[in-house]
Amino acid sequence: MTETTDRPARGYLPAEGRGRGWSRPAQLVIGLAAAVLLSGTGLFLAAVFLHVAPANSLSRKYRDEVDGVVYPEFEQNWKLFAPNPLQQNISVDARVRTAAADGADARTRDWVGLTAQDLAAVRGNPAPSHADQNLLRRAWDFYDGSHDPQDEKPLGSRGRLAEQYLMRIALQRIGRAVDGERVVEIEFRVTSTTVPPPSWSGEAAPPAPKVRELPWWPVEDEDYRGLG
Repeated sequence: MTETTDRPARGYLPAEGRGRGWSRPAQLVIGLAAAVLLSGTGLFLAAVFLHVAPANSLSRKYRDEVDGVVYPEFEQNWKLFAPNPLQQNISVDARVRTAAADGADARTRDWVGLTAQDLAAVRGNPAPSHADQNLLRRAWDFYDGSHDPQDEKPLGSRGRLAEQYLMRIALQRIGRAVDGERVVEIEFRVTSTTVPPPSWSGEAAPPAPKVRELPWWPVEDEDYRGLG
């Protein structure tokens, strides 16, 4: 009668006892990826630090680069514990001019309610996205703070960036063409309506809504770069 045992055969090492390790190429790839992530994180933190730090030679020298990293997604706003409630409802609309391939005169299209689209996405949604709530509103705040409302001219180096940001948000929604005709120009209309006071306050009724129309801006292929 042959006796059997549970001992492993000679020279066999159970799987749990074997050492596992990454190959040299895998270690190199992981090391490079970690270095890139750490470097990117360090540069981002440095840009945010220069943005919030008092003005110095570095922040002045690299102002455009720092603003490009921070604005508009990572702006540092210190109103967390002392918020300033919105006192106006801002409604942003856009319309475009399109040109047919046969060279016919450009046609002006109807207004598209960009803010109305965001409100429709937020209402009834238990978890509305940050983009639907704030993207367009902050884009307009960015533009409004960097332009003269009298002639719509930029007040500083960030003016052109604010125009591109606002325009690209609208173009992403409207697309490159309308009814088969290419979009060649875009215009914005912004309506500001003061929030009425409660009836018991005794305050005067708010003024009539103010409408502000921006000039027509040409639309180039470059304006669609990176848009889905």
